Amino acid sequence: MIDLVCKVNNEWNTLRKVIVGIATSWGPNPTAQQAVDPKSREHVLAGTYPISSDVHKELEGLVVLLRENGVEVLRPENTAELNQVFARDVGVVIENKLIKSSMISERAPEWLGVSSIFSNLPNENTFTPPNGVRIEGGDIMPMDDEIWVGYSEEEDFQKYRTSRTNRQAVVWLQEKFPDKHVRGFQLHKSDTDPRTNALHLDCCLCPLSGGQVIFHPEGLKLDSDIAWIRKRFAEKIYEVDAEAMYNMHCNLFTISPDTIISGKGFDLVNAQLRAWGYTVLETPFNETAKLEGLLRCVTLPIVRN
Repeated sequence: MIDLVCKVNNEWNTLRKVIVGIATSWGPNPTAQQAVDPKSREHVLAGTYPISSDVHKELEGLVVLLRENGVEVLRPENTAELNQVFARDVGVVIENKLIKSSMISERAPEWLGVSSIFSNLPNENTFTPPNGVRIEGGDIMPMDDEIWVGYSEEEDFQKYRTSRTNRQAVVWLQEKFPDKHVRGFQLHKSDTDPRTNALHLDCCLCPLSGGQVIFHPEGLKLDSDIAWIRKRFAEKIYEVDAEAMYNMHCNLFTISPDTIISGKGFDLVNAQLRAWGYTVLETPFNETAKLEGLLRCVTLPIVRN
């Protein structure tokens, strides 16, 4: 058996291998009480919750686009009556290590769909969070010599169902990667209003290879963090409002230093990306977006180089 090789150092090196989520058999629609995020809840109440076949079509279109660009695409094993759209949250690769997520109980079974993919990863290259550490992949961004983490302090973590990564995760990641600086950003949370809820860090922040960023400042809770991002990126920042964040305009997916996959219809963001010199590949993802996730959320990179 050949050991699985993982390699991810940042958000933008050329993508070679990735897991893309599936919408094959996600079971009955949740009730408003069962919805695990406010945007899904909003669509349940409005009667506009997406049809699995429509999300399946969007995911398969993304797979075609990735393969056309030379990316090897893997898929989770289907588990009946389980939503497995958002592959990003089950884990994250940093360097040659896999960090298994410790997700909310409703989503924990999603790990089973990808476990066989990682079954021949050497044991020493798999990090499993200890008790008390809660972490989801959408909150974790490898940034070369840093790791950026979206998280909630204990008061918010206990208060909001949408708080998925806690302060203990920031401390634990620093212990596991002592040569990197782990930088935490508190996220603004709401269980009822999707326009004021940054479910994960990648819902309000999208750093790019050229030192630019797409940013929804109100997604961060602390003024000091907002100021730090603005100073870090200076003139290379494009800020979006709450409506654009709600429509997932920060949740893009870079497949090489000069090529970004974005949502079809993200006209202002896509124009800015092209003005910065990027090639933008547009793909329709409006139905998936109703689940409060988009292109970064449905992808789990395994190899970038």
